[in-house]
Amino acid sequence: MDERGIFENISPLDHRYYQANQTLFDRLADYLSERAAVRYCLSVEIALLRAHLRAADRLTARLQRQLDRLWQHVSADAVYAEEEITRHNIRALVNVMQRHLPPEVAAWVHVGATSVDILDTAQAMRIRDAMQKVVIPQLTDLVLVLISRAEQEAQTAQVGRTHGRHAVPISFGYALTEYVARLGKSAQELVARSADLRGKLAGAVGAYNALAVVSTDPVGFEHSVLRELGLKPSEYATQLVEPEYQLRLLLEINTAFGIIANLADDLRHLQRSEIDEVRERFGMDQVGSSTMPQKRNPWNCEHVKSLWKAFMPRVQTFYMDQISEHQRDLSNSASSRFVMEFITGFAAAVARMHQVVRDLDVDRDRMLGILQTAGDTVLAEPAYICLALGGRADAHEVVRRATLRSETEKRSITAILRQDPDVWRVIETHLQRVGYHDAAQFFAHPELYRGRAVERTIELCNRYRSIAEQIKEDSGV
Repeated sequence: MDERGIFENISPLDHRYYQANQTLFDRLADYLSERAAVRYCLSVEIALLRAHLRAADRLTARLQRQLDRLWQHVSADAVYAEEEITRHNIRALVNVMQRHLPPEVAAWVHVGATSVDILDTAQAMRIRDAMQKVVIPQLTDLVLVLISRAEQEAQTAQVGRTHGRHAVPISFGYALTEYVARLGKSAQELVARSADLRGKLAGAVGAYNALAVVSTDPVGFEHSVLRELGLKPSEYATQLVEPEYQLRLLLEINTAFGIIANLADDLRHLQRSEIDEVRERFGMDQVGSSTMPQKRNPWNCEHVKSLWKAFMPRVQTFYMDQISEHQRDLSNSASSRFVMEFITGFAAAVARMHQVVRDLDVDRDRMLGILQTAGDTVLAEPAYICLALGGRADAHEVVRRATLRSETEKRSITAILRQDPDVWRVIETHLQRVGYHDAAQFFAHPELYRGRAVERTIELCNRYRSIAEQIKEDSGV
């Protein structure tokens, strides 16, 4: 087929995002491209033909060499050229295969199978291999770089935020650990779901009609072919593999995509001028605005969120592809082809997020400064708890009123609470009981009130590092 420049392509995945992810996309092309689709369908047909030859005790070394040579002769270009004649993709593949085999063997190509036996089985293999060899290792790399940054910032004091308002203190490392845990669990789920993709060789309506003519044990014959391809058979088949195997994997990809988008959004908000606690790395020659030379925009985080917005709605189509009339219709023939774009878009987002986290500049002084600027208002919670545990039923109301006075009188909560000796004595006594020996210093240093943020950061990072490293080791990548 004619070569064409990438800028003649219509999909942004094939020009703009290819430019930014050439190595990644070239690796994914080994599994998700149309050439890969033909190659994987060929592997299914060869496995089927080999099973026929074994069953007839005719799989000689000479015939094995001829089967091996099919990889040189059966190309996507040849199959697509044949499809211009047949108007049928699998029959085109079969015709091209038969031209390069002796007549007595060529007659057995595709016997006992229907097109979707080949297509669904090949699709399961393609997605399995892309996930296990590229996407999941890439996702675990993101988990590992998040772990590294979380450990670096385990002690970095930061004000917590709920509803966009200051809450109680945490550490920035603990904030990152949220995503370590969420993505770590998702990576485990993706491993399980990709390993459970299924194939089939059950014929036109899934009842083994054709294979029952080929073999006295059609189910066993199916198992032998799929075993060679590293797949289990769908427990029940129409003309299609049960769609839920693939659907559950795609839904988990979408779950991981949403987690990454959430991380991107959090980091984007922390780059607002009025917060400015972190910044994406900006190159010396990089331009943030065509008219405002000072701009340093969080464009990578925005890019990740935007990719999620583009691909997340496709889940609706995945659900709709569950439905096929009776044993099969063609209403998923076009929509299912875009599954590969969805996986590729997710991989692009993972790659971009890895870059952001790896190169993120963290302004620790700014984080501490904002926490200190919030003053002791972020310590209203421990003041209330100390009073409540000291027996004051009105503890919440006492502190709530102190916060209101703090706002109107422009004074610290500590100063207001100390005006009541009984209140302050109860607070002081309880803080000493739990290890804070100087109540005044405690309220002067809100970064001290961080619960078990540091310990939990270390604990969870250790747990998910072991999980991520095991996933990487198992993948062999």
